[in-house]
Amino acid sequence: MWEALGWGAVAASSLVLGALLGVVRQWPRALIGVVLGFGAGALISSVSFELVAEGLVKGGALALSVGLAAGALAFYGADRVVQRLGARSRAGVAGLPLALGALLDGIPEQTVLGLGLGQGEGIGVALLVAIFVSNLPEAIGSSSDMQAAGQPRGRILRLWTLVAVVCTAATVVGYAVSRVTAERFEAGVDGFAAGALLVMLVGSMIPEATEKAQDKAGLAAVLGFAVAAGLSALT
Repeated sequence: MWEALGWGAVAASSLVLGALLGVVRQWPRALIGVVLGFGAGALISSVSFELVAEGLVKGGALALSVGLAAGALAFYGADRVVQRLGARSRAGVAGLPLALGALLDGIPEQTVLGLGLGQGEGIGVALLVAIFVSNLPEAIGSSSDMQAAGQPRGRILRLWTLVAVVCTAATVVGYAVSRVTAERFEAGVDGFAAGALLVMLVGSMIPEATEKAQDKAGLAAVLGFAVAAGLSALT
């Protein structure tokens, strides 16, 4: 249990680190875009090699597909709620979709980490690194946008700390339920994470990276994909 708590905290710590980096200074838009692009590439690799591939092996196409649809619908619905709430406030919704994406994909991703630990498979190094690396640009980009829109620094840091705590708790929950879960459940969790990630990537992260970094975003995304894919191949 303590091992799951420790690894979960390590994975989620980059959310708080990224938020701190995002609020301590004004980062160039192009740099934020490049970092977002790199993180998007790493997440695409994580979806391909860690979530979808393993979900197919563990529980088959049906369980994975149900999870994919559930994750996509959950993120889409929650994002619409955020958009409506933001339309009523002066600060709008700047940065909130990325924070929402970090929460919705972080919970199932870190649950997968806990499931692996509880079943004696050890820590998935590639997934751990992909989570850590992709969390940074999400948090940096979101917190920078929120601060530029007028959100107080303390509120931004509290939001990302809360997201990190919830994601860490998801690792412990995954560990606790690992002995009573079936492989189809694990495939569904993998699919949920992948579905939420894909909707967030296409709807928020990639367009924002392209807007801020232009053609450099594509190059950064390929580099991020390559790094994460290499880590997957080594583990």
